[in-house]
Amino acid sequence: MVFAKLAQRASTAEAELAVPEPAVAQPLERGERVRASTPVRFARGALILGLVIWTWTFAAAPMGGAAAHSVLHLPDLVFHEAGHVILGIFGRFVGVLGGSLFQFAVPLILGTAFLRQADAFAAAVCAWWAGQNLLDVAPYIADARALQLVLLGGQTGAEVEGHDWEYLLTEMNLLQWDRTLGFTAHWAGLAMMAAALLWACLSLPYGSRRAD
Repeated sequence: MVFAKLAQRASTAEAELAVPEPAVAQPLERGERVRASTPVRFARGALILGLVIWTWTFAAAPMGGAAAHSVLHLPDLVFHEAGHVILGIFGRFVGVLGGSLFQFAVPLILGTAFLRQADAFAAAVCAWWAGQNLLDVAPYIADARALQLVLLGGQTGAEVEGHDWEYLLTEMNLLQWDRTLGFTAHWAGLAMMAAALLWACLSLPYGSRRAD
């Protein structure tokens, strides 16, 4: 009887040892990429397609033509005006420059935040937006001498005795280069948008996770 009980306990112990332990997910290595889900990949693909079409629209229009009527122009303008206020504490020149500088910097700041979360796709979209902001600023730069651009108050620069880039280029003795600098900003913006789209395509399959 005693031996039977001992044999029963031994068989029970062996059975417990034979039961496989549940699989434990191995933690991701630092910097390891994870695959995004199928719906996320489809949504990202649709967004990239939309941005490609939008970029082509910007590229096909004359400088400032599409940017001024874009749905992004008003948000860009909000950050532009905020830049004047925020950076105005550093003096008139920096305050005036701060408008264009801040509207370009905000997408880059957001993109950096996404990179810290290892979300390269979102960072690429922010880089595209930064390029679009260069397109938004370009006609403003190119208008420094002509002063024919209609400003926020509904008047041209000539009617209100100048605007930001007329003042900035005059201070830097670069007023005669306004058209060249404007077109440079325009094409640099398009190049940045194209590079950001390529980055977005390369990042499309991967999900995001905190890189800690």
